[in-house]
Amino acid sequence: MTDQPQSLFSAVDGLLAAVDGGGVLPALEERVRLREAAGLTQAAVAQALGARVASIEAWEAGRAEPKAERLEAYRRLLEGLSRRFPASAAPSGSSEAPPRPDPGAAPPSAPAAPYRPAAPGRQPARRGEGKQSAACLHTALAGGTDPRFANGPLAVVDVEGGRVRAYCTGGLVLDVPAKSLPALVDWTLVEAKLGQPKLSGPGKDADPLLVLTQAALERYGLPTTLTEEERLAGRIPEGHKAVKQLARAQWKLTKRGFGPWARIYRPAAGSERACVQLCIPSWNALDARHWGEAGQLPPAELARVLGVYASRVMTPRGSTAVTGLELMTALHPPTRASRPDAGGKRYSEHNPGSLGQDPVDCAPCEAPDGHPLLAGLPRFHVRGPAEKLFEEAYDWARPMTDGECMLRHLVGIDVNMAFAAGANGLTVGLGGATHVKAPSFDPKLPGSWLVDLSHVDLSRVKVGKEWVELDASLLPSPFTPKGERPTGPAWYATPTVAYAAELGYEVRPFEAYVRHESGRYLDGWYQRLRDAYLATMADLGVGADLAPDDFLTAMDGYRARDPELAIVVSAVKATVKGGLGKLRERPRGEGWKPGQPWRALARPTWRPDIRAAVISRTRTNLHRKIVKHAAFTGQYPIAILSDCVVYAANGPSPLDFLPYREGKPLPGGFKLGINPGLVKYEGTQTVLWGEEVRERFNAPELNLARYIKDGTVTDADNGE
Repeated sequence: MTDQPQSLFSAVDGLLAAVDGGGVLPALEERVRLREAAGLTQAAVAQALGARVASIEAWEAGRAEPKAERLEAYRRLLEGLSRRFPASAAPSGSSEAPPRPDPGAAPPSAPAAPYRPAAPGRQPARRGEGKQSAACLHTALAGGTDPRFANGPLAVVDVEGGRVRAYCTGGLVLDVPAKSLPALVDWTLVEAKLGQPKLSGPGKDADPLLVLTQAALERYGLPTTLTEEERLAGRIPEGHKAVKQLARAQWKLTKRGFGPWARIYRPAAGSERACVQLCIPSWNALDARHWGEAGQLPPAELARVLGVYASRVMTPRGSTAVTGLELMTALHPPTRASRPDAGGKRYSEHNPGSLGQDPVDCAPCEAPDGHPLLAGLPRFHVRGPAEKLFEEAYDWARPMTDGECMLRHLVGIDVNMAFAAGANGLTVGLGGATHVKAPSFDPKLPGSWLVDLSHVDLSRVKVGKEWVELDASLLPSPFTPKGERPTGPAWYATPTVAYAAELGYEVRPFEAYVRHESGRYLDGWYQRLRDAYLATMADLGVGADLAPDDFLTAMDGYRARDPELAIVVSAVKATVKGGLGKLRERPRGEGWKPGQPWRALARPTWRPDIRAAVISRTRTNLHRKIVKHAAFTGQYPIAILSDCVVYAANGPSPLDFLPYREGKPLPGGFKLGINPGLVKYEGTQTVLWGEEVRERFNAPELNLARYIKDGTVTDADNGE
């Protein structure tokens, strides 16, 4: 007993030493508060610390603690954030951080305040105009974590009764005193408190976004619609009086000019930016293919739709494709501040894990037709598989067998956010390519490989550790978009060649362009878009852990439950596909001629190899599920279009052919659910319908997956 006080003292001394040495971290709630206050994702923190996202989740949940050098780095991060974002809202004498808002809580009721004309320097506002929901409240709170952006990321500017009003997220409405377009820009930057915190440590805060209605366009001297010539040019003329007004006020426009997504700025002074983004729906800024009827919504409802998207994805920077690409850069900025030198000065340096500031040349096989690398080819030369990397999504179909014709229904299933799932965990090249001859294939090395896969026989493949026999005539090849078996050497991305080896066949590349500098560049991008998709679907009543029958019921008519949030879902999915498409953006007019460079080539994010790797992995992921399904059930797909697969079945539901046992799906096969990579119901038609359509167009291999959703087929769809 006499040794107990000494042991207690030793324990206390050890605890004090840990505190002094930085070994004790803030409370779990404070760790989360600091990260969220800075607008950092767990993926961004994980990348900076060289850890996994799961590790960051564990550190914030108390399931584990960082060790060794990561402990010191994590403590330094939290200390730096605590200086920038002190817990000033905590009660006096309390060490607890202020409680975090519950995104699912009902919004507090507040009496509506009457409008008053705006006095100089004053911002009258009221809440309650427009729908309030958990998602809407979450948007308002997300904007309010930083006092600089207390009113959210954006506002829809409209004119009612002669007054200019700015409809913000969360139902907030501001009076706008600005009488001219330059004054509107000044008001936005000085008084409106609009914007969004950066998504990663080295990044930049999002500029405020103003959405101008037709009434606002008239008020500020802008056309409500574009002429045909202006629409084709993508901008109004430089001689327009509104553009001249901005120039006189020393505001500048980006190279794309004053178009549907105009950016108005002054050159940055130090770290201070002065930039406002405009969105003009009546100029087709909100493409109906991706934003549905958003452009026709009233101001408050439009602010809600764009606000939810901004809070969960990012403030739109242009089309969904442009925003998808910008999100990659926002999560992985090309540069960061260096450590201070002896004089305390910091410099800009390369941010590890990013694509850097300078574009890199693609490999010749990765170059699309017309690229400067191909300028030496004969004028009408057509590159074949041995000269051109051609990784694209499936467009495959086959005639039905006699047994399938005896069944009653054709049922389509669709992979949720298939390309996002293909990007998850994918190692891609970050730097330039190295050309090698006769390399040994390395499935962990991103690149493009010239290899002959014609010997891969799908009638006998390896599934897991076992060889299985299949009917190869009923399966598409996993190596070509049209499902045709290769006939000789061809260029493939790493995931395609790796899948050939997985099926049990030897691969011997003749040559390759590999990228030794690599990383999981798209992980944070995938996670943010996945979270946005799942959160919005949950608001629409489709949860992530539903039983198969409950999931099908929840998906039935989910868009009608809240059409505005359904628009957000469509926009999120378009952001995935469009962002990946931008990685290989083609020339867009501007007098371009084959062999000449085009504007997109100057971007470090012009990376056709990354796009090819994602598509390759998405296609092989789908083929893997099809093979496992065939090996287990003997059922083969009738048609595949991108991420939609059609099977013949005796019933109209996916559960009539998916092999569920006691609510559990086939391991590695298709599983119903809302998470990316799982499948949802696409549509059902009769077998008789399918045969009639194919006979009508005299096309026994017409891709029925294209029409399975509603059964509508027109002559125009088939070139007639």
